[in-house]
Amino acid sequence: MTIQWFPGHMTRARREIQEKLKLIDVVIELLDARLPLSSRNPMIDEILQGKPRMIVLNKADLADPAVTEKWVTYFKNKGILAFPVDAATGTRVQDIPAQAKVLFHDKIQKQISKGINPRAIRGLIVGIPNVGKSTLINKLAGKAIAATGDRPGVTKGQQWIKIGKEMELLDTPGILWPKFEDQEVGYRLAVTGAIKEQVIDIAEVAFYAVKYLTQYYWDTLQERFDLSKKPENFDTPDEVVEVMEEIGRKRGCIVSGGRVDLEKASGIILRELRAGKLGRISMEVPLSFML
Repeated sequence: MTIQWFPGHMTRARREIQEKLKLIDVVIELLDARLPLSSRNPMIDEILQGKPRMIVLNKADLADPAVTEKWVTYFKNKGILAFPVDAATGTRVQDIPAQAKVLFHDKIQKQISKGINPRAIRGLIVGIPNVGKSTLINKLAGKAIAATGDRPGVTKGQQWIKIGKEMELLDTPGILWPKFEDQEVGYRLAVTGAIKEQVIDIAEVAFYAVKYLTQYYWDTLQERFDLSKKPENFDTPDEVVEVMEEIGRKRGCIVSGGRVDLEKASGIILRELRAGKLGRISMEVPLSFML
Protein backbone atom coordinates (compact mmCIF):
# COMPACT_ATOMS: atom_id res chain seq x y z
CA MET A 1 0.00 0.00 0.00
CA THR A 2 1.25 3.47 -0.95
CA ILE A 3 0.07 6.15 1.49
CA GLN A 4 -0.51 9.67 0.15
CA TRP A 5 -2.93 12.44 1.11
CA PHE A 6 -2.52 15.97 -0.24
CA PRO A 7 -5.90 17.71 -0.66
CA GLY A 8 -6.10 20.84 -2.80
CA HIS A 9 -6.57 23.18 0.16
CA MET A 10 -3.04 22.27 1.36
CA THR A 11 -1.50 23.73 -1.79
CA ARG A 12 -3.48 26.91 -1.22
CA ALA A 13 -2.46 26.98 2.45
CA ARG A 14 1.23 26.79 1.59
CA ARG A 15 0.89 29.71 -0.83
CA GLU A 16 -1.03 31.78 1.72
CA ILE A 17 1.58 31.11 4.43
CA GLN A 18 4.36 32.35 2.17
CA GLU A 19 2.34 35.47 1.35
CA LYS A 20 1.88 36.26 5.09
CA LEU A 21 5.52 35.64 6.13
CA LYS A 22 6.48 39.32 5.90
CA LEU A 23 4.06 39.97 8.78
CA ILE A 24 5.46 37.19 11.00
CA ASP A 25 8.00 37.63 13.83
CA VAL A 26 8.21 34.08 15.21
CA VAL A 27 7.20 30.65 13.89
CA ILE A 28 5.83 27.96 16.19
CA GLU A 29 6.37 24.61 14.50
CA LEU A 30 4.09 22.05 16.10
CA LEU A 31 5.16 18.42 15.90
CA ASP A 32 3.73 15.19 17.29
CA ALA A 33 5.95 14.17 20.20
CA ARG A 34 5.42 10.51 19.29
CA LEU A 35 7.03 10.95 15.87
CA PRO A 36 8.76 14.33 15.57
CA LEU A 37 10.60 13.73 12.29
CA SER A 38 7.78 11.91 10.55
CA SER A 39 5.37 14.70 11.57
CA ARG A 40 7.74 17.39 10.33
CA ASN A 41 7.10 18.66 6.82
CA PRO A 42 10.46 18.35 4.99
CA MET A 43 9.48 21.41 2.92
CA ILE A 44 9.06 23.59 6.03
CA ASP A 45 12.56 25.14 5.96
CA GLU A 46 11.99 26.23 2.38
CA ILE A 47 8.50 27.54 3.19
CA LEU A 48 9.54 29.57 6.26
CA GLN A 49 12.61 31.21 4.71
CA GLY A 50 14.75 31.41 7.86
CA LYS A 51 12.21 32.97 10.23
CA PRO A 52 13.02 32.62 13.99
CA ARG A 53 11.40 29.41 15.17
CA MET A 54 10.69 27.13 18.09
CA ILE A 55 9.60 23.49 17.95
CA VAL A 56 6.73 22.46 20.20
CA LEU A 57 6.39 18.71 20.76
CA ASN A 58 2.65 18.32 21.31
CA LYS A 59 0.79 15.28 22.67
CA ALA A 60 3.75 14.65 24.96
CA ASP A 61 1.33 12.94 27.35
CA LEU A 62 0.99 10.13 24.78
CA ALA A 63 4.72 9.80 24.03
CA ASP A 64 7.42 7.84 25.83
CA PRO A 65 8.99 10.52 28.10
CA ALA A 66 12.49 9.05 27.84
CA VAL A 67 12.32 9.20 24.06
CA THR A 68 10.91 12.73 24.11
CA GLU A 69 13.93 13.91 26.09
CA LYS A 70 16.14 12.46 23.38
CA TRP A 71 14.23 14.47 20.78
CA VAL A 72 14.67 17.67 22.79
CA THR A 73 18.42 17.00 22.82
CA TYR A 74 18.39 16.14 19.11
CA PHE A 75 16.90 19.51 18.16
CA LYS A 76 19.07 21.39 20.67
CA ASN A 77 22.14 19.93 18.97
CA LYS A 78 20.82 21.41 15.73
CA GLY A 79 20.47 24.83 17.33
CA ILE A 80 16.66 24.70 17.58
CA LEU A 81 14.73 25.30 20.79
CA ALA A 82 12.31 22.40 21.38
CA PHE A 83 10.15 21.48 24.35
CA PRO A 84 7.20 19.13 25.06
CA VAL A 85 3.66 20.30 25.78
CA ASP A 86 0.23 18.77 26.19
CA ALA A 87 -2.24 21.12 24.54
CA ALA A 88 -5.23 19.11 25.78
CA THR A 89 -4.41 19.72 29.48
CA GLY A 90 -2.36 22.90 29.06
CA THR A 91 0.88 21.46 30.44
CA ARG A 92 3.74 23.88 29.55
CA VAL A 93 1.55 25.69 27.00
CA GLN A 94 2.37 29.07 28.59
CA ASP A 95 6.05 28.47 27.83
CA ILE A 96 5.20 29.30 24.21
CA PRO A 97 4.56 33.06 24.53
CA ALA A 98 7.44 33.30 27.00
CA GLN A 99 9.84 31.68 24.52
CA ALA A 100 8.46 33.83 21.70
CA LYS A 101 9.51 36.92 23.69
CA VAL A 102 13.00 35.44 24.04
CA LEU A 103 13.25 34.83 20.28
CA PHE A 104 11.98 38.36 19.54
CA HIS A 105 13.95 40.02 22.35
CA ASP A 106 16.45 41.94 20.21
CA LYS A 107 13.75 43.55 18.06
CA ILE A 108 11.72 44.44 21.15
CA GLN A 109 14.76 46.17 22.63
CA LYS A 110 15.33 48.11 19.40
CA GLN A 111 11.73 49.32 19.48
CA ILE A 112 12.12 50.42 23.11
CA SER A 113 15.43 52.21 22.39
CA LYS A 114 13.67 54.22 19.69
CA GLY A 115 10.90 55.19 22.09
CA ILE A 116 8.41 52.91 20.38
CA ASN A 117 5.93 51.01 22.50
CA PRO A 118 6.49 47.33 21.49
CA ARG A 119 3.59 45.89 19.54
CA ALA A 120 2.21 42.39 20.04
CA ILE A 121 4.45 39.63 18.73
CA ARG A 122 3.02 38.07 15.59
CA GLY A 123 3.42 34.31 15.60
CA LEU A 124 2.72 31.79 12.90
CA ILE A 125 1.69 28.31 14.01
CA VAL A 126 2.34 25.53 11.49
CA GLY A 127 2.07 21.76 11.54
CA ILE A 128 0.62 18.77 9.78
CA PRO A 129 -3.07 17.76 10.08
CA ASN A 130 -4.32 16.49 13.45
CA VAL A 131 -1.19 17.54 15.35
CA GLY A 132 -3.28 19.69 17.69
CA LYS A 133 -2.85 23.26 16.40
CA SER A 134 -6.41 24.38 17.10
CA THR A 135 -6.45 22.76 20.54
CA LEU A 136 -3.20 24.54 21.38
CA ILE A 137 -4.52 27.92 20.18
CA ASN A 138 -7.71 27.54 22.20
CA LYS A 139 -5.70 26.72 25.31
CA LEU A 140 -3.42 29.74 24.78
CA ALA A 141 -6.39 32.03 24.13
CA GLY A 142 -8.31 30.67 27.10
CA LYS A 143 -11.45 30.10 25.03
CA ALA A 144 -12.75 28.10 22.09
CA ILE A 145 -11.80 30.13 19.03
CA ALA A 146 -10.31 27.65 16.59
CA ALA A 147 -12.34 24.67 15.39
CA THR A 148 -11.07 21.36 16.75
CA GLY A 149 -11.72 17.71 15.98
CA ASP A 150 -10.15 14.29 16.44
CA ARG A 151 -9.54 13.96 12.72
CA PRO A 152 -7.20 15.55 10.19
CA GLY A 153 -8.17 18.50 8.02
CA VAL A 154 -10.54 20.39 10.38
CA THR A 155 -8.93 23.82 9.85
CA LYS A 156 -9.56 25.00 6.29
CA GLY A 157 -8.52 28.67 6.34
CA GLN A 158 -6.31 31.20 8.13
CA GLN A 159 -7.29 33.44 11.03
CA TRP A 160 -5.53 35.81 13.46
CA ILE A 161 -6.10 35.04 17.13
CA LYS A 162 -5.14 37.25 20.09
CA ILE A 163 -3.14 35.60 22.88
CA GLY A 164 -3.39 38.12 25.71
CA LYS A 165 -1.99 41.59 24.97
CA GLU A 166 1.50 40.55 23.93
CA MET A 167 0.95 38.03 21.14
CA GLU A 168 -1.16 37.31 18.09
CA LEU A 169 -1.18 33.94 16.35
CA LEU A 170 -1.95 33.13 12.74
CA ASP A 171 -3.66 29.74 12.62
CA THR A 172 -3.20 27.79 9.37
CA PRO A 173 -4.54 24.53 7.94
CA GLY A 174 -2.33 21.48 8.40
CA ILE A 175 0.03 20.95 5.48
CA LEU A 176 1.39 17.60 4.38
CA TRP A 177 3.69 17.25 1.41
CA PRO A 178 2.97 15.90 -2.09
CA LYS A 179 4.94 12.67 -1.78
CA PHE A 180 6.30 10.54 1.06
CA GLU A 181 9.74 9.44 -0.13
CA ASP A 182 9.89 6.98 2.77
CA GLN A 183 6.70 4.95 3.15
CA GLU A 184 7.62 4.31 6.79
CA VAL A 185 6.74 7.97 7.33
CA GLY A 186 3.34 7.43 5.76
CA TYR A 187 2.65 4.42 7.96
CA ARG A 188 3.67 6.26 11.15
CA LEU A 189 1.42 9.18 10.28
CA ALA A 190 -1.44 6.81 9.51
CA VAL A 191 -0.95 4.99 12.83
CA THR A 192 -1.28 8.23 14.81
CA GLY A 193 -4.29 9.49 12.81
CA ALA A 194 -2.71 12.25 10.70
CA ILE A 195 -4.11 10.77 7.47
CA LYS A 196 -7.80 10.23 6.77
CA GLU A 197 -8.77 6.58 7.19
CA GLN A 198 -10.76 6.72 3.95
CA VAL A 199 -7.49 6.73 1.97
CA ILE A 200 -5.64 3.96 3.86
CA ASP A 201 -5.96 0.23 4.38
CA ILE A 202 -6.72 0.09 8.10
CA ALA A 203 -5.58 -3.55 8.44
CA GLU A 204 -2.19 -2.78 6.88
CA VAL A 205 -1.70 0.21 9.16
CA ALA A 206 -2.65 -1.85 12.24
CA PHE A 207 -0.26 -4.58 11.08
CA TYR A 208 2.54 -1.99 10.97
CA ALA A 209 1.60 -0.78 14.46
CA VAL A 210 1.45 -4.27 15.98
CA LYS A 211 4.79 -5.23 14.45
CA TYR A 212 6.39 -2.09 15.91
CA LEU A 213 4.77 -2.54 19.32
CA THR A 214 5.80 -6.19 19.42
CA GLN A 215 9.40 -5.15 18.85
CA TYR A 216 9.62 -2.12 21.16
CA TYR A 217 6.63 -2.15 23.56
CA TRP A 218 5.67 -5.79 23.93
CA ASP A 219 4.98 -5.58 27.67
CA THR A 220 2.40 -2.81 27.25
CA LEU A 221 0.79 -4.55 24.27
CA GLN A 222 0.62 -7.84 26.13
CA GLU A 223 -0.84 -6.25 29.25
CA ARG A 224 -3.49 -4.23 27.42
CA PHE A 225 -4.84 -7.15 25.38
CA ASP A 226 -3.98 -10.01 27.75
CA LEU A 227 -1.84 -11.75 25.12
CA SER A 228 -0.35 -15.18 25.64
CA LYS A 229 3.26 -14.98 24.46
CA LYS A 230 5.60 -12.84 22.40
CA PRO A 231 6.22 -14.05 18.83
CA GLU A 232 9.63 -15.61 18.36
CA ASN A 233 10.14 -13.65 15.12
CA PHE A 234 8.14 -10.43 14.78
CA ASP A 235 9.58 -9.97 11.27
CA THR A 236 7.48 -12.92 10.10
CA PRO A 237 4.13 -11.58 8.81
CA ASP A 238 2.21 -14.68 9.90
CA GLU A 239 3.30 -14.23 13.52
CA VAL A 240 2.25 -10.58 13.53
CA VAL A 241 -1.14 -11.56 12.10
CA GLU A 242 -1.46 -14.17 14.85
CA VAL A 243 -1.03 -11.41 17.44
CA MET A 244 -3.73 -9.35 15.68
CA GLU A 245 -6.04 -12.37 15.58
CA GLU A 246 -5.53 -13.03 19.29
CA ILE A 247 -6.42 -9.39 20.00
CA GLY A 248 -9.52 -9.83 17.83
CA ARG A 249 -10.58 -12.93 19.73
CA LYS A 250 -10.04 -11.23 23.08
CA ARG A 251 -12.26 -8.34 21.95
CA GLY A 252 -14.99 -10.47 20.37
CA CYS A 253 -14.24 -9.65 16.74
CA ILE A 254 -15.56 -13.00 15.50
CA VAL A 255 -17.50 -13.61 12.30
CA SER A 256 -19.24 -16.71 10.94
CA GLY A 257 -17.10 -19.83 10.98
CA GLY A 258 -15.18 -18.61 14.02
CA ARG A 259 -12.88 -16.42 11.95
CA VAL A 260 -11.49 -13.16 13.30
CA ASP A 261 -12.68 -9.95 11.67
CA LEU A 262 -9.25 -8.41 11.17
CA GLU A 263 -10.60 -5.06 10.02
CA LYS A 264 -12.68 -4.68 13.17
CA ALA A 265 -9.72 -5.79 15.31
CA SER A 266 -7.49 -3.31 13.46
CA GLY A 267 -9.86 -0.48 14.28
CA ILE A 268 -9.75 -1.38 17.98
CA ILE A 269 -5.94 -1.53 17.98
CA LEU A 270 -5.52 1.87 16.32
CA ARG A 271 -8.20 3.62 18.38
CA GLU A 272 -6.73 2.42 21.66
CA LEU A 273 -3.17 3.21 20.59
CA ARG A 274 -4.14 6.76 19.53
CA ALA A 275 -6.06 7.32 22.77
CA GLY A 276 -3.06 6.34 24.89
CA LYS A 277 -4.76 3.26 26.35
CA LEU A 278 -1.66 1.17 25.65
CA GLY A 279 0.50 3.59 27.61
CA ARG A 280 2.96 6.27 26.54
CA ILE A 281 4.45 5.15 23.24
CA SER A 282 6.80 6.83 20.77
CA MET A 283 6.84 5.66 17.18
CA GLU A 284 10.41 6.74 16.36
CA VAL A 285 13.71 7.54 18.07
CA PRO A 286 16.43 9.93 16.83
CA LEU A 287 18.83 7.96 14.65
CA SER A 288 21.81 9.26 16.64
CA PHE A 289 20.49 7.39 19.70
CA MET A 290 20.04 4.15 17.80
CA LEU A 291 23.66 3.80 16.64
